[in-house]
Amino acid sequence: QVQLVESGGGLVQAGGSLRLSCAASGSIGIVNAMGWYRQATGKQRERVAIITFGGRSNYADSVKGRFTISRDNAKTTVYLQMNNLKPEDTGVYYCYGDTAFSGTYWGQGTQVTVSS
Repeated sequence: QVQLVESGGGLVQAGGSLRLSCAASGSIGIVNAMGWYRQATGKQRERVAIITFGGRSNYADSVKGRFTISRDNAKTTVYLQMNNLKPEDTGVYYCYGDTAFSGTYWGQGTQVTVSS
């Protein structure tokens, strides 16, 4: 079992920044990648960013150049630095952890609201 707890969401004006954190606990040795999805009201959940066990990262086209995913050296916390936020970035952001044989674990989500 892996537990993921997000923090750092909130309300920000367009052009502002937020930093999300996702703390993993439990059997974190089985996690081979972590990342963030988001879901806006009435829309499908979309992947925002991912970072693999080896440190490679990948981003959705809509956030490239504005968002940066990173992790601590212990690989227990993943961060999403979000700069130049836009109203269309509004949504619930979910942290997730992928495993090879135990499926995907999800956090409870944190709300990000960007006002115009």
